[in-house]
Amino acid sequence: MAATQQYTFRAQKSMGVVGGGPDYVPSEGFQSPEGFVRTYKYTVDGKLLGYALPSSVRVIDAETLQLVNELPIPNVIEIGFSPLGTYLSTWERPVKLEDGAQHKNLRVWNVATGDEEISFTQKAQENWDLQYTSSEDRAIRLVASEVQVFSPADWSSGITDKLRVEGTSAVSLSPGKNPSVAVFVGEKKGAPASVKIYGLINLTSPTCQKTFFKADKCTMKWNNLGTQVLVLTSTDVDKSNKSYYGETNLYLLTAAGTFDCRVTLDKEGPVHDFTWSPNSKEFGVVYGFMPAKTVLFDQRVNVTADFGSHPRNFISFNPQSRLLALAGFGNLAGKIDIFDRRSLQQVCTIDAPNTSWCEWSADGRSLLTATLSPRLRVDNGIKIWHCTGGLMHVQMVEELYQTSWRPSLPETAPSFGNTLPVAPAPAASVESFNASKPTPTKPAGAYRPPGARGSATPSLFKREDEGGLPRDGAYLSPSRNGSSTNLVTREREAGGRFGSPGPHSRGGPRRHVPGAPPPGSAPRNPPHPEGGEGEGKKKKKANNKKDKRAGKEEDKSGLVNGASASPNGTASPNASGTPKGSGKAPPSLNLAVVDVAVVSDTTPAATSPIPPTPGMEGLDPLAKKIRNLNKKLKAIEELKEKVTRGERMEVTQLKKIESEPEIRQELNALLADQA
Repeated sequence: MAATQQYTFRAQKSMGVVGGGPDYVPSEGFQSPEGFVRTYKYTVDGKLLGYALPSSVRVIDAETLQLVNELPIPNVIEIGFSPLGTYLSTWERPVKLEDGAQHKNLRVWNVATGDEEISFTQKAQENWDLQYTSSEDRAIRLVASEVQVFSPADWSSGITDKLRVEGTSAVSLSPGKNPSVAVFVGEKKGAPASVKIYGLINLTSPTCQKTFFKADKCTMKWNNLGTQVLVLTSTDVDKSNKSYYGETNLYLLTAAGTFDCRVTLDKEGPVHDFTWSPNSKEFGVVYGFMPAKTVLFDQRVNVTADFGSHPRNFISFNPQSRLLALAGFGNLAGKIDIFDRRSLQQVCTIDAPNTSWCEWSADGRSLLTATLSPRLRVDNGIKIWHCTGGLMHVQMVEELYQTSWRPSLPETAPSFGNTLPVAPAPAASVESFNASKPTPTKPAGAYRPPGARGSATPSLFKREDEGGLPRDGAYLSPSRNGSSTNLVTREREAGGRFGSPGPHSRGGPRRHVPGAPPPGSAPRNPPHPEGGEGEGKKKKKANNKKDKRAGKEEDKSGLVNGASASPNGTASPNASGTPKGSGKAPPSLNLAVVDVAVVSDTTPAATSPIPPTPGMEGLDPLAKKIRNLNKKLKAIEELKEKVTRGERMEVTQLKKIESEPEIRQELNALLADQA
């Protein structure tokens, strides 16, 4: 059995151990346990495998698959091994005991003897386990704001050392021969957040510290040597309103305190992923709004490689630091690009849609991808790819919850030569999987409206990596005052298909309604110079009162004795020009000479039985016709511009363009009549 190619999976109804290539057949020595397996875990060197059942926890030898020990501990949710596999930690959900004592739900066991070494009360499941040094001579645990240090060789002695930093919310122990402890204190009540690094041997004073704002929580990753740590800080809310997921910043600190700085990222947006190279000499970051940018930095935060902007949110080095996998999972398409770190050339592209787990094998020559539940409850399964892009093995598993390679120490794997290894022949499972797949159909592509079909895609609708406009924070989110960004405005500024702003756009001139007073003209009833009401306004109020009284008398008598009311409810002059309510007896009504289009400015709109149409006041039928014809000509001009750009036209649109001469002829005739 190839130790570096073995993998394990856990599903709703089964658990299995599968041997390495080229056949990838299930290991005969492993008997799938009865009942649901809650979790499983390998040791760092891959020698032991432990898994939790509802009634017990079993530890087996990963090579021979023989039982090493079984601990009768029911209801275990999480398990973890110490670096050398000497101790096993288990975590259960805390419960209230009948005698009122605290439930010791975090327990540490000796794997060889099965004895319980020590136990604690640990309510939170996040970061529940103890952290050990590489040699297992020290172990630490965070309790409230206190870091407690234990000696695993003598658990009975209890706490051997402690470090108290008020407000501590996260702690990380470095690997390496000279371990250090990084302590994070979040921002609170205007005080800045901070990261302090202490030597585990001497916890009296920090060897390095850095303060910064905009940090509520953090993620810390040490390099394999334990000399430098990357700190990703984040906030729950982005006060600049550029992201729904808060704001992120990345910092680099050294354990010795000789160097610390903020990692400057030249594209706005969140940090999607970051990781150290196994050689501890460089690290990679995927950051920025989609399409995200991927950059490699050295130990002094100098850019060593730039992989451009693409839809990615995952980065991973293989254990030998020779290959680099960049991918976009989750809501992205699932494309995996593999690069040769030595030449920075792309080796291959793997299409792995719906991937929720991706991991390099210990020998660095294979990549495992899996679709897990409950992220996706259909098409659950495992696929193994060669580093050159070939599909080697497929195993479909119903309701797959967990899978991983069997780990091994990097020095046990054969090193890469000058050229990449050749892919072996795929297993039989690949052929049967391809035969069961439906015949791929030509993708229909994104929907395009009829007017845009057959024409080139505007740069506004292209991704940045496809030649589109560069995206920034303002493009993807509302502005500071809450208004959204005008995408068409940006396209116009870039000389795109939308051209210059028109009369109806926000950036264009204000539209003028025919018959209405021009914008900026003086009001009809200017205020009196002394601050009181003018004479015209006083007369207007008096006339309004007379009009109301006259209207009531007309309603009672049912006879029309004065001038008729116009359609908008205002007084219309009679044949002699005497307005209604002037005090003189008007002559009999002559409908032939009444101009119903005349609008009086002295009657309030509240007395109108029919509300007037905006922009139509004071227009006679001839002016309305002229305005409508001008609208049609304007629409025809817009269609002709689309034809010039090469856009496809519908039949009705072409007919509309052909009717332009008739419309212009009719318009000229109306203008002549109006003159």
